[in-house]
Amino acid sequence: MADTGVKMKKPFGDAVFDTVNTVFWIIVLVVVIYPLWFIIIASVSDPDAVTAGKVFLWPVDFSLIGYEAVFGHRELLRSYLNSIYYTLTGTALSVIVTMMAAYALSRKFSGRKLVNFIFVFTMFFSGGLIPQFLMNKRLGLYDTVTLMIIINCVSVWNLMVARTYISMNIPDELYEAAIIDGASHFTYFINAVLPLSGTIIAVLCVYYGVARWNDYFTALVYIRDRSKLPLQTILREAVAMLTTSTSTDAFFSAYEGDTKGMTEAIRKALVAKYCSIVISTVPAVVLYILMQKYFVKGVMLGSLKG
Repeated sequence: MADTGVKMKKPFGDAVFDTVNTVFWIIVLVVVIYPLWFIIIASVSDPDAVTAGKVFLWPVDFSLIGYEAVFGHRELLRSYLNSIYYTLTGTALSVIVTMMAAYALSRKFSGRKLVNFIFVFTMFFSGGLIPQFLMNKRLGLYDTVTLMIIINCVSVWNLMVARTYISMNIPDELYEAAIIDGASHFTYFINAVLPLSGTIIAVLCVYYGVARWNDYFTALVYIRDRSKLPLQTILREAVAMLTTSTSTDAFFSAYEGDTKGMTEAIRKALVAKYCSIVISTVPAVVLYILMQKYFVKGVMLGSLKG
């Protein structure tokens, strides 16, 4: 049919809906984005301006006093490197184990339903922190780097998403052809499943990477050697020290007669929390940006029941 160049006029009801829908999502976007923007501008603003409520859209009286206070913590750089190491190695291990388990559960074998049930059961019931702590201590993993890498290695939810992705997007005919050609399960997994699962692997990297990067509780419970602590634990301690020390008797005693020093310490504490949020979230945001084109597709394809 030839194009007449005549555009169909949108019905009034549709036009109203589109307008309302657009305005609604713009409001939602502002509500979500503004707190993040405020954290960034508050972290580089003068503490007095932040306290007075003068910081709204742009930094006021640009200042790096908060970053100086946080980076002045002597253990920060080492903990940053520790977090990078734990995140990279832990995420790699988690993705490998998850994909191997997902492939196994996507195959048809006797007792498959029972094995799936056992995995899913752990999503709703667990032994709790104390039994887990005692078990890891008996295994000799207490206060070790190995524990920081292998603990919480597999998320059952991620495993189910990966299993569904493999079942839906890699045809059984490909597996049958590989078996006829003499390929083993391992050969088929390496040469066929992994190359065709790039999307879900990227999604798993985001899920596991962000979880590993943000984990402070594991080190809080299991690590006593301060040289092994990750960034999140150190930041938590630094912010807690800066904020709580300003309200203790020891703080006032330390700055007795030094009003200027006391004021400066309080000003640092006011913005240090914003600076710590920026420092700790930048890697996670970068990871999301790099994996964005795979993220939505992988989640949707992997979450649909085949």
